[in-house]
Amino acid sequence: MRLILASSSPRRREILALLGVPFEIIEPAFDEQVSSDLPIEKEVLNFAVGKARAVAELNSNSIVIGSDTMIGIDGQKVGKPADRADAARILCLLSGRTHRIYTSVAIIDGCDGAGVKLVETVSVGMHPYTDVEIERYLDCNESLDKAGAYSIQGEGRHLIASLAGDYLAAIGLPLKPVADYLKSRGLSFSLDVHKLYTEKSFMNWRTFA
Repeated sequence: MRLILASSSPRRREILALLGVPFEIIEPAFDEQVSSDLPIEKEVLNFAVGKARAVAELNSNSIVIGSDTMIGIDGQKVGKPADRADAARILCLLSGRTHRIYTSVAIIDGCDGAGVKLVETVSVGMHPYTDVEIERYLDCNESLDKAGAYSIQGEGRHLIASLAGDYLAAIGLPLKPVADYLKSRGLSFSLDVHKLYTEKSFMNWRTFA
């Protein structure tokens, strides 16, 4: 059974690799056009479906996993910053406040399976921080490829006061529902997913317990 991750994200690749099953990585040819009309949950799911479909159409008899992440605050959809100045603007917007991370998963199963479409929501509270602290963080060079302009598993952890929800979803891929589906399709894993979620042993997950 051919398994494909339709993503260029190293974080999603690292999370899926925890299962210990072989998979391929194909970057999807999909253009994300943010709409002002769609609710964030629908938009982020549409993007995951679009990525998965773009790869599945060229790779039959495969299980293709697509995913996307957006941040929501004040009714705004926040993705990756365009540049350093935009990253500073986003971090200023989040300072001292709580926002939500929306991470979608779409599994298109070309092996006669039902597939999956879902969105996981994680609530993140940020410490209040100064402009100087923002500039210091931006110097770490981990903002530009992250939705919300910060890295939960990196130095951005120090900006975060609280996290409620699936840590792996906050990083980029909720592993449990993906694993549950793949297990239902006959795949077995070297990883005990339940134990992983209980022990929170991945990266700095325990620091949010």
